[in-house]
Parts: sequence; C-alpha cells; structure tokens
Amino acid sequence: MDIRHLKAFIAVFEERNITAAAQRLCISQPTLSVTIKQLEEALGVTLFKRGSRGVEVSEAARSLYPQACSLVGESDALRQRFRTRETRQQLTLGIEHDISPRNVSALLRFAVQAVPGLYITLQNGCIGDARLAVEEQRCEDELFLPIWEDPFVFVTATDAHLGTNTGLYPWIICPDHPSHQRVMPLYGNSTAAAVAHSSSLKQSLLLVAAGIGVAVLPRSLVEAMQGVTTQPINSPLPSRRVGLCYSGKALEHPAFRLVHDAVRDAPAYAWR
Repeated sequence: MDIRHLKAFIAVFEERNITAAAQRLCISQPTLSVTIKQLEEALGVTLFKRGSRGVEVSEAARSLYPQACSLVGESDALRQRFRTRETRQQLTLGIEHDISPRNVSALLRFAVQAVPGLYITLQNGCIGDARLAVEEQRCEDELFLPIWEDPFVFVTATDAHLGTNTGLYPWIICPDHPSHQRVMPLYGNSTAAAVAHSSSLKQSLLLVAAGIGVAVLPRSLVEAMQGVTTQPINSPLPSRRVGLCYSGKALEHPAFRLVHDAVRDAPAYAWR
C-alpha cells in the first residue's frame, strides 16, 4: 500500500463512480479497479461494492477516508516543502559567538529583503558560505565586510556600588577572547583583581548580571540584558567591528553575492 493506492481510494470514495474517478485521476478504469483491489487485499477488507448507479462504500471505507486524506495531505505537503526549497536560492550563514541577537536579526531581515525567496540555513561557528563575526575572528585568507561599529562599555549590576579606583574593581575577565588584550590596561596590567573569568563575552555578561563583578563588554550585547547598567569610566574604551567574513570564492555564490552587494551599498540608517 502506498500513496497512489490512497489517492485512488479517495477519488472513488468522493466520486462514488469508478469511471468518474478514473477520469479525475487521468488513468484507465481497469487500472483504477486493479489499484483498489490491491488496497483491499493489503488491508484485508472490502471498501466498495459495485451497484447499478455507481459504487457503495463500506463501513471500513468510511473509517479509512479521513485517515487517507490526512496521509495524502502530509505527503503532498512534504513533497512541496522540498520542491520549494530546491527552487529557492539557498544560503548558509555561520554565526560566531558573542554576536548580539539584535545584529543577527537585522542581517537576516536585510538578507531576505535583498533576495526574495531566499532559503537561509544558520549554523554556529566558522561554517557556511559566509559568517557573521567580529573582524578579529577573520581568518588569514578571508575578506571582511564591516556592517556595525560596536563600542565597548563599562557594565555593572544595576545595584552595584563602586569606588573610583578601577584597579580595585572586581573584574570579570575573558582571557581567551580577542578583546582581552585591548581591555587589559583597565585591569592595571594585572588580573590580580579578577573575581571570575569566562570563555565568552555573553557568559561575562551573565556574571555581571548576577552581581559577581564588573566588565567591559560590547554595547550590543548589553542593551538587551536586564539587571545590568552602563556607567562612565575615566579610561578610553575600545570598539569592535561586526560584519561578514567570507572567502573570495564565496562571491561566486549567487545568493551570497546579492546579499554582499546589498549590504555593501546599504546606507548607515538601514541598520538602525
């Protein structure tokens, strides 16, 4: 028994006539009769009885009908889903750690506007036709298309009370992150004052929100976090550039080329 048998059954059930059902399915009447017979044998029941005015349906047929419609509908939807995907332009984007969800959403929204019908697959990390990342995460043989300038800010828990000596602040540090060397001067060139460290800037933000310490983090990550606030600090703070990392060969990919060119030519207000 397969979908072909169920479609034949539905046609006969609804038409109540073998000839009309065969015409609806664009097959011959003998072929339809054989198909129905195969379905009856597979199920071990009688579905239809021929009459002078067409066919009569059995109780088994009445029970089968809604289930058959459901199965055929699911089959058609599944086939349509993959056929639609094959005809759409596909693009796989990698998303590096510590990129703000707001930045990710803005890029995705812009991409689908630039390429109508685009089918996007998101992956974590260094993978895909291109990836959204910080410039420092660009590999040696990659190109970089900047999109946002993301300033760092001094972040504390909302109810934190601090003095003026930054060297004594309870710092939360992220030693393995590319930004670590750039903010080290704030620690007094030492990690002695550190109270915790993390493997990502997002984790550092969670530690700040928990009231464990303070940190210097990208503003884009801080804006959507509750329980934290930014405060002025008497030291210059760095910034980072967020954009698309990609190989030169990626520009041969039609969908990425369209997205790349649209992002490159977009006015600054497009990302606000």
